[in-house]
Amino acid sequence: MTITTTRPTLPELEPPAAPKPRGRGVASVRRGFAYLLLVVLSVAVLVPFAWMVSSSLKLDNEVFSVPIRWIPAEFHWENFTTIWSRIPLLTYLRNSVFLSLTITVLQVLTGSFAAYGFAKVRFPGRDALFLAYIATIAVPWQAYMVPQYIIMQKAGLVNTHLSLILLQAFSAFGVFLMRQYYLTIPDELSEAARLDGLSEYGIWARIILPLSKPALASLALLTFVNTWNDYMGPFIYLTDNKLWTIQLGLRSFIGLYDAEFAMIMTGSVLSVLPILVIFLLGQKYFVRGIATSGLK
Repeated sequence: MTITTTRPTLPELEPPAAPKPRGRGVASVRRGFAYLLLVVLSVAVLVPFAWMVSSSLKLDNEVFSVPIRWIPAEFHWENFTTIWSRIPLLTYLRNSVFLSLTITVLQVLTGSFAAYGFAKVRFPGRDALFLAYIATIAVPWQAYMVPQYIIMQKAGLVNTHLSLILLQAFSAFGVFLMRQYYLTIPDELSEAARLDGLSEYGIWARIILPLSKPALASLALLTFVNTWNDYMGPFIYLTDNKLWTIQLGLRSFIGLYDAEFAMIMTGSVLSVLPILVIFLLGQKYFVRGIATSGLK
């Protein structure tokens, strides 16, 4: 006689339901407001450029018409050909390109080299010297504008491109930008290179610089744009029309009692195009350099 025992069957338990995510709806709303804010800010930034392009295709008496006509009743494309015969625009563009490229190369060279000393070379008083140098950024340019001019005048460099190049070849901001990026590079690389017998110049040129392309591109772009758009510098030091930059040359359309606003806007559009092309080409490196240099 066999006795069979049966175990009581337990009711099958359903797996617990996954907890409903909390705050997802709030996060979506916040993200939507953030996108909306960015769109509004982008439109606010682009409106002046749209008005500039629209005004460049109008006559002078239509630029400030009320209400604003964003789309001209008649497109005057001849403005972009007339301006070349009204002023020596090619000379102004050539001068702007020369100054912008020269100053950009010098600032990248001096800024990256000085930043290497402040970031990777240990010497007494390094941090104090760096803080004192960076503190000069807070000094307004108007405070030392007259002494600079007197120095250039005594040196006989007024009305030459060399005066602008010497004054703008060094930048405390460039040193700060590059130093912040150099701090993200491990010191072990420099120490290993020193053990291999590489000099400080070799470490800077063969190890640090190749690893700093994003920061170098950011500094180069910022310097080029700042030099290209500079008006006060050329206005103070350059008196010969053959030495003028594009920003200074557009002043030719401003008279004592009137101004040719259509020509000014046409020249402004032409002066913005090189900056736009350079920014589009270097945008990736620019964003990466800013994000990794402590300025984000």
